[in-house]
Amino acid sequence: MNNDIGALLDIMQRLRDPEKGCSWDREQTFETIAPYTVEEAYEVADAIERRDLDGLRDELGDLLLQVVFHSQMASEQNAFSWSDVVSAICDKMVRRHPHVFGNEAAGDRDDMRDAWEHAKERERSDRGATSLMDEIPRGMAELQRAMKLQKRAARAGFDWPSAEPVLDKLDEETAEVREAMAGGDADRVEDEVGDLFFVVVNLARKLSVDPGSALRRANAKFEKRFRQVEILAGGRAALDEMDLGQMEDLWVRAKKNEGVSNHE
Repeated sequence: MNNDIGALLDIMQRLRDPEKGCSWDREQTFETIAPYTVEEAYEVADAIERRDLDGLRDELGDLLLQVVFHSQMASEQNAFSWSDVVSAICDKMVRRHPHVFGNEAAGDRDDMRDAWEHAKERERSDRGATSLMDEIPRGMAELQRAMKLQKRAARAGFDWPSAEPVLDKLDEETAEVREAMAGGDADRVEDEVGDLFFVVVNLARKLSVDPGSALRRANAKFEKRFRQVEILAGGRAALDEMDLGQMEDLWVRAKKNEGVSNHE
């Protein structure tokens, strides 16, 4: 099979052919394909997390297919083509790396990151953005979107000086959740829990921790230990006959089997 990008473009064009193409592919739109695009990006991240390079190869192909799919649909509407997509990203990368493709002096990593952000801000301004909050995608995963909102605000100086005050704010928000729970107002409980999440993301940001990655680690840890609890119990059905205290004992045993201290 031809491994040139042209072959993939031809395949997608045939799949979308109004007469001879695939009925499922023909009826798709940007809106219906968008969830698959997001899903494929997560599967790329999952393959990286698992250090599965064979899987990463396959998942990158799936993600590339999403780009080609959107490009084909745009081409059918005379909006833009695959070549336009490639040209746009090439122009952007050259424009944002004047220290590589131009005459500007290169700095350290922090200097490069600041220069990148300033370049993005100029581009947003050229597109008519008037607020630092403009052009933050609403479809972005909420943990990442919270991080993005906070980083934008921090560029204007609206930020805590260190992680310590964020811990104090975390205590404050936890107390407000307790108050909302006591009041029995479900809407306020949701609001306060949201504030609590937002502060946790702020804490992660101040500690240079990616909140999505941290939560993935916590999820994986929980899943692994709970599976061990099921094994120690003698099977899934046996858990139904146990009380919480018995299951907590198994949880502690599962952690000890990993050689993990009780504070984790």
